[in-house]
Amino acid sequence: MKIFNKIKWVAGILLIFVIVLTTNLIDKDNFSRLRNSIVTIYEDRIIAYDLIFEISVLIQEKELAVAMSDSSFFNKNNTKTNQSIQSLIDRYEQTKLTKEEGFTFDRLKKNLQILKGLETAYVESGYSNKENLLKTIDDIVHNLYDLSKVQLKEGKRQMSLSQKTMDSIDLFTRVEIIFLVLMAVLIQIMVLYNPNKEKE
Repeated sequence: MKIFNKIKWVAGILLIFVIVLTTNLIDKDNFSRLRNSIVTIYEDRIIAYDLIFEISVLIQEKELAVAMSDSSFFNKNNTKTNQSIQSLIDRYEQTKLTKEEGFTFDRLKKNLQILKGLETAYVESGYSNKENLLKTIDDIVHNLYDLSKVQLKEGKRQMSLSQKTMDSIDLFTRVEIIFLVLMAVLIQIMVLYNPNKEKE
């Protein structure tokens, strides 16, 4: 009977070890997914949204300058504004883009290139032909709007993933507690049960 008792103890301890190890690995995976989701929300959504806002402000400056035929803006500030926009575009490219976002972002870059050419033609025409320029600015504003909507949609999706992960962590925590209570009861029964007493 001593061997049987030793086997019971070893089996009980091994079972507890396997359970603790398994739940630990599951928790580690869940926390990793949660951390990645939070990092993605910040780096790829909030920062991207801020970059879109900054580009929008610069595009509005251009639109105002065109509407007012402000030659001093195009002579003094436009080159610096274009450099600022390009810097923001370069930073935006560093974020993780979804397929839909990548498509809209490519259209934005194309429209910004078209805008540069139209601005040169606008200045050379003596600030007279602005219809195409305003239309391209409007296209850029729509691209920026579409990109901002992608940020909200993807941010919401990441929040949903975070919530599912949190729910999973909560569920596993409850299951762990219930299982540990059951294991404690089982071990108590194993320790207190003495088959020799029943035979007597």
